Amino acid sequence: MEPKQIREGYLVKRGSMFNTWKPMWVVLLEDGVEFYKKKSDNSPKGMIPLKGSILTSPCQDFGKRMFVFKITTTKQQDHFFQAAFLEERDAWVRDIKKAIKCIEGGQKFARKSTRRSIRLPETIDLGALYLSMKDTEKGVKELNLEKDKKIFNHCFTGNCVIDWLVSNKSVRNRQEGLVIASSLLNEGYLQPAGDLSKYMVDGTAENPFLDNPDAFYYFPDSGFFCEENSSDDDVILKEEFRGVIIKQGCLLKQGHRRKNWKVRKFILREDPAYLHYYDPAGGEDPLGTIRLRGCVVTSVESSPDGKKSDEENLFEIITADEVHYFLQAATPKERTEWIKAIQTAFRTGK
Repeated sequence: MEPKQIREGYLVKRGSMFNTWKPMWVVLLEDGVEFYKKKSDNSPKGMIPLKGSILTSPCQDFGKRMFVFKITTTKQQDHFFQAAFLEERDAWVRDIKKAIKCIEGGQKFARKSTRRSIRLPETIDLGALYLSMKDTEKGVKELNLEKDKKIFNHCFTGNCVIDWLVSNKSVRNRQEGLVIASSLLNEGYLQPAGDLSKYMVDGTAENPFLDNPDAFYYFPDSGFFCEENSSDDDVILKEEFRGVIIKQGCLLKQGHRRKNWKVRKFILREDPAYLHYYDPAGGEDPLGTIRLRGCVVTSVESSPDGKKSDEENLFEIITADEVHYFLQAATPKERTEWIKAIQTAFRTGK
């Protein structure tokens, strides 16, 4: 009997020989993790058995690389994967951990309700807490803060986080809030911004989070950036990054010159409405920018040359300057979600 497929999608994997990071199509099965060079490949490039394996998340072995997790097999082989954003990493980690546990207990993998039991108020679900903190109406308010002639965009202070935890009855007092906020920081749900908060993270304190109005933090997917003595050109350039991120993930993109398809990480922002795409294997600067104001987005059933395409789940963005971008999602559902999100962004954004 074939093992059940639990989850699939693009992740960036570190090579075992040359230590390079490359996007792979990854499939989680009940007994292992398969990875393919392309989604359309019939046979995997490799397979990681989960029996007896150990999962480490977050994995902070690579400095600036965020959303990395590690699988260590019984043969002490380390396999490193990087997700596109925090929620994606947590979803993979949650399912892999459960698959390992099911193997150990001789059970079949089955999803249970994510509803938390009210009988265990002392158990904190950091993932759920993080989502509540990011709520645009009831969560922690993101601000533009100034300190030492620098402007920190899309961030908040340490004492505001503790205030929010206490007022929402997530903790009983500020000391308990400090412990929870430090856990959020250690797990990558919060990031330090500014010298003071970064100094504490690099130190040896048991609770590195600061309940302090001068300590700045930000959500990893918030679009945070810091301005220092910016020129007018810098301000114009960074205007496109001021929008709130409403969707992100990996898609296949067709090149304009060679017409070849490559995996790219896309980040969609609204107000102003921009779609940036990056090399998923690394690099903080985008490879390109699609301005969405006045654009048209639609699903397509044929390739750019007009012929019936063997590729599935294609969609096209035509900008106001009549530049055509052809993208491919992994599933029909994902294509629909991207089209709706892009339409929302250019209708509500500038």
